[in-house]
Amino acid sequence: MKLTVAHLILGQRGIITDFSVDTVPLKLLEMGCLPGNIVELVQTAPFRDPMYLNINGCHLAIRKETALQIEIELI
Repeated sequence: MKLTVAHLILGQRGIITDFSVDTVPLKLLEMGCLPGNIVELVQTAPFRDPMYLNINGCHLAIRKETALQIEIELI
């Protein structure tokens, strides 16, 4: 089973390993959502959608649907 950003729990960190360029919005790529960067789950809304993340110092919120497309390796 692949581990994705959607599987993170509060305060947990991981390194982005892979994602599909077709399913991840270009805006996320511009904000640092690239392989090798560290992602941390800061907060979630009810039902875990959207998810508030810290990616290399850049704070952003993404939908759970998108988070499922970004594979990570836990730190």
